[in-house]
Amino acid sequence: MLPVLHGDLCWSARALLAAPPDARAGLARQLIAQAERADRHTRRTGRLHPVWGDGSLMCVAGRLPRAAEPFVDDLAYCACLITMLRALERHKMRGAARGKLPAPA
Repeated sequence: MLPVLHGDLCWSARALLAAPPDARAGLARQLIAQAERADRHTRRTGRLHPVWGDGSLMCVAGRLPRAAEPFVDDLAYCACLITMLRALERHKMRGAARGKLPAPA
């Protein structure tokens, strides 16, 4: 997966916000997995993944319905941002444990 920027986080959280609350954690994991697969495909072939794009979360989330961007103090949006950040943290921790990613600071 490409490095995660602010826009990636916002677009992903908006995709979670458009999903039913009980599906959001699973969707966050799915977005990360798809971005990982797209990035591997792009690195291997030199071409964008035909469905998930360049390996960024923004590209993956961009193919899904997204809620309009709310204010940052919107509680449901905050919960979606937190869900996405927790999923990213778990992903990084698993990668570090397997020696594939640097350990978080």
